[in-house]
Amino acid sequence: MFHEYRRSWSQKTAKRLQALSPGQCRVHETGIKMICEYVLQDGRRLGTRRLSSIDTAFTDDLFEKLLYKNVNGEKIERRTTVNHAMKTARSAWNTVSRANPGLFPPKNPFEKMGLQSTSRETPHATFEELALFRAKAIEMGYPSLATGVLIGWELLQRKAHIFIRFVTDHYRPPNRPNHVYVINYKTSTGSWEPLLNAKGKPLYPLLMTELDAIKAKRPTGGLMLRRDVNGLPWGGKGEMLTQVERVSKKIILAASLRSELTFTSFGRHGGTTEASTSGLTETQLMQKGQWSSTTAMAHYLHDDDEAKQDAQMKRIRRRARQAKLVEK
Repeated sequence: MFHEYRRSWSQKTAKRLQALSPGQCRVHETGIKMICEYVLQDGRRLGTRRLSSIDTAFTDDLFEKLLYKNVNGEKIERRTTVNHAMKTARSAWNTVSRANPGLFPPKNPFEKMGLQSTSRETPHATFEELALFRAKAIEMGYPSLATGVLIGWELLQRKAHIFIRFVTDHYRPPNRPNHVYVINYKTSTGSWEPLLNAKGKPLYPLLMTELDAIKAKRPTGGLMLRRDVNGLPWGGKGEMLTQVERVSKKIILAASLRSELTFTSFGRHGGTTEASTSGLTETQLMQKGQWSSTTAMAHYLHDDDEAKQDAQMKRIRRRARQAKLVEK
């Protein structure tokens, strides 16, 4: 089943308009290995078991067995990894069974498992921390990372989309001189975001100044953001962005920021949280971040005192208005 599923990764499907990215393939491969290499009580690998013998009771038990990993005698939970493995198996079953309906049981045992996300949140940065990171990045000779975090913050973009998908044609092309194309490769979507307001004033003045300068240095096109030292792409083999995180961590520590912060803290997570506290409606947020559901969006909205304070202040102001009406 998994062999056939792998063959579909490079193909378009009814639900997917392009091939999977290398990063998505890595996640699936990790899940496939975890499931197939699991050793059953009789000593056989799970990968050798017939599909017809796998039911919902078995998959629930498998989840519990895989959930904890023994590390130096201590059980460590790996919920996120196991959740991804179950989702990979679910997708593989659905994809391959659709092409071979007579070979599979009618019910997918990996469906409706009630998977729960880990309670661990991605740390999100504040706007003040964003400014400190950018200043230190420029001081240390990494202006591309300073611009990168600003793109993530303002346009709510993922790291891979900033450094691997964002090309010069996406920024102020001749046919759309006042727009930037915000790509969402993960969901095969994208949107042209306006750069100017109705009066023609810049909506992102600082970001536009930096991107205008960068594009002027790319007369032949290609990636907008490249390594500052040698001009090579930030993405390595298999589109890995290890260097981005490594250098970002060096900048974070040099700027005396919280050690738990990462590049991602400044982008989609920090920007989304700021956007939410700024009063954007749920619909506006979903459109801005190109989320397909409020459930997906919720992963990027973090606890924030400002949002809670603002919510309570709105209630207090409403009570005051109601009290005045009663007095009249």
